[in-house]
Parts: sequence; C-alpha cells; structure tokens
Amino acid sequence: MTQTAVVTGGGTGIGRAVAGRLARDGFAVTITGRRAEVLKETADDLGVQWVAFDAAEPDQVRGALADLPETVDVLVNNAGGNVRAGAGDDLAGIKAQWLANFEANVLTAVLVTEALTPRFAHGVRVITIGSIAGTRGGGDYGAAKGALVPWNLDLAQDVGKLGGTANVVAPGFVADTEFFGDALTEQRRERLVGQTLVGRPGVPDDIAEMVAHLASPGARHVTAQVLHVNGGALAGR
Repeated sequence: MTQTAVVTGGGTGIGRAVAGRLARDGFAVTITGRRAEVLKETADDLGVQWVAFDAAEPDQVRGALADLPETVDVLVNNAGGNVRAGAGDDLAGIKAQWLANFEANVLTAVLVTEALTPRFAHGVRVITIGSIAGTRGGGDYGAAKGALVPWNLDLAQDVGKLGGTANVVAPGFVADTEFFGDALTEQRRERLVGQTLVGRPGVPDDIAEMVAHLASPGARHVTAQVLHVNGGALAGR
C-alpha cells in the first residue's frame, strides 16, 4: 500500500522541495497552503495533490479534512515564516506582531497535527520545520520557532505510543525561498553565508534531504530531537 504524506506550506521553497523529495520516494503527497494558484502550479509540476486552506484558522482546517488523506504516514509542518504584522511600535502593535508570528509558526503546526492525529498510521512520522532562530534568538519569530521544541517533546511521547516519531528540523539561512522577500541585501547575504563553516548558503533541497531521512525506515529510532541544518552556523547544540 502506498504511504501518504501531507506537507503544509508546500507550494514554494522548502515545502515544495520536501514535497518533491517525498514524491520521488514513492509517497502519495498532498501539499497545503493558502494560495490556490501557487499550490495548483506546484502540484501539477510535481504530480501531487493539493488542498488550499489557512492552517491557522480552526474552521478552515476542519473544513479541509474531507480532502486530506484518510490515513497519514508522514506529516510535515512547514507552514510559517517571519510574519511582519506592520502594526506599529506601541504596545498594541507589539502584541499584534508577536501573536502574528505565534499563529503562523506554532498554531499552524498544532492545529493541523491535532486535526490529523486520529488519522495517524502506526509508525507515523511528524516533522516540523523550526529555525536556527529558535535556538540562538530572533525576536518574536525566534520565540515562536523556539516554542515548537517543548511542544514537539510532548508530541513525541504521544506518537511514540503508535511506534511513531516527532522531530524538529531547524534550518539556518536557506536561499531560494520567500522568507526574506525583498529585504535580503547582498551585505546581509554575505554575512549569513560567512557564519557557516562550509562557505555556502543552504538550499531547499538540503532541508528536504533531512526530512526524507526522518521519514525513512532508517530514522525509526530518532525522535524528540531538534536537528540543525545550517552549515555549521550554529554548532554543537
């Protein structure tokens, strides 16, 4: 029987690379996201299924269940990013900014995981995309990514009862994504690359390879971990 994989935020960047890698490994992949046009284009290119919904909205998550796989072997919580709420620097604006990143990076993972938990297969693999910022700091975005770590520890205990695993993959600087928008200057790019030990930026396929390993039989004894993929920009933690 063909195994299934759901990849949130699967239309572009890391999510697209992950979806393509899992599809090549023989999974029946469903990608999700908010932008139907982007999802459809990616799904057509990769030969996968797509479902459009906002993973931070409970009603939309619930409404999407009819179109998601009845049994889930791999769930990749990739939806998120560094959301700029643009709400100003007063206390109300600061609150809005922090909540925006919490919703985008934590609630998306929590809501989709909770909704699909009854469909988890024995030996399920849940892989959540964190960030180097969750360990070394990064304001409201880093705090949100950091919050995924204790949540993942609880999740690992729960899916362990099914013989499954739950891990966080924490990328460093990854080029060829929408993460920075138009804000990545050449100077900042050089600084980020200079922090690595390998002298190059990460690319989406680097993250996809780690996800594919965690989804494979060879990673069945790896769980409750944060796996850093950052070229040595943050070492030994």
